[in-house]
Amino acid sequence: MTDEITQRPAVGQRQMGPMSHPSASPHMQMQAQQARKGGGVYCPKCGAANEEGVAFCASCGAPIGSGNCPHCGSPIDADADFCEVCHHYVRQDVCSFCGASLSPQDAFCPDCGSPRGGLVCPTCRTLNDFAFCKQCGTPLTEEARQLVLELKKQPEYQELVMVAREYNELSMQLPYSSQRDEVKDRDSLLLRERVLKLLAQDKGVPNPIIPRPEKKRVSKDVLDAQKEEKLAKLTELLNRMAMPPMPSPAKARNYAMAQKPAGVRLAWVCNWKHAMHSSPCGCAKPQLGGQWVILGRGSKQEIKDDK
Repeated sequence: MTDEITQRPAVGQRQMGPMSHPSASPHMQMQAQQARKGGGVYCPKCGAANEEGVAFCASCGAPIGSGNCPHCGSPIDADADFCEVCHHYVRQDVCSFCGASLSPQDAFCPDCGSPRGGLVCPTCRTLNDFAFCKQCGTPLTEEARQLVLELKKQPEYQELVMVAREYNELSMQLPYSSQRDEVKDRDSLLLRERVLKLLAQDKGVPNPIIPRPEKKRVSKDVLDAQKEEKLAKLTELLNRMAMPPMPSPAKARNYAMAQKPAGVRLAWVCNWKHAMHSSPCGCAKPQLGGQWVILGRGSKQEIKDDK
C-alpha cells in the first residue's frame, strides 16, 4: 500500500511531466504547454514543441515516437534511421557514416568529416548516405577502409574470399555439352602441345616439356557438383560470420559491408523483419543484426529494397 501511495499523485494534484517540472526552464514549460494545447508532442531531449505524429524532433533531430518519414510520409519507427519506402536517411542528429552526434549547424561530421548531403562513389558515381557504396561496395570513408583492412587479417574472412574466388572461377567455366565437345577439346589440346613442341625445337630445345593447362573442362554434372560444394562452404562461412546486434546502425552497416565477399550474388537478411535486402544499406534497423545469404545465378527470390 505504501508503494502505491508514493507512486500516485495526491487527489486534485496534477502529475508532472518532464517539461512541467518546476526545475524546467520557463521557455521549455511554455513549449510543452503549446504542444499539449495544439495536440502536439514535445521532444524528450531538448523540449521543443513538435506536431503530432512526427518521428523526429524538428529542432534537434532526436527520435520522439512512431511517426512518418519527412520525405514521403510513410510510417516509420522512432529508432529507425532510414525509410525503407523512399530510401532516404531520416536522422538529422546522427552522422549516417560513422554514428557520431551532429548538431543542427554541422554541415560536416565533426568526427569523420563526411558531409550531410552524402558522398559520391569514385568508382560508379553513385550518391551514398553511408560509408560503403550501396551500388558497388567501395569503402568511401577512412574508417570504412580501415575496417576492411582489419577484417582481411581474420582467418575466416581470408577463407571466405578464397572460396568466393574459386566459386566465381567455376561460374565462368564452360562445361562439355556433348561427347563431341570432349573429343574436340582433346584434339585442341594435342594440337596445342604439338605446335609448342615445334616452336621449342626451332629454338634449339631437343626434348621440350609442354605443361598441360591447369584448368580442365568437365561435364555439366561435374561442374554443377563442384559449384554446389563451394556454395555449401560459402554458406557455412557466412553463417559463422553472422553479425550480432550492435548499438549503432552506422557501425552495423559498416561492419556488414566490410565483410561482404565479391564475386557472389548475395542478399542481406535482417533480424528486424527477416526481410531480404540487397545490402544493410537498405535496412532501417541493421543494429538488430543479420547476415549475408547466397542467392546464386538466376535466383527469383525477392529483394525488398530493389528498385
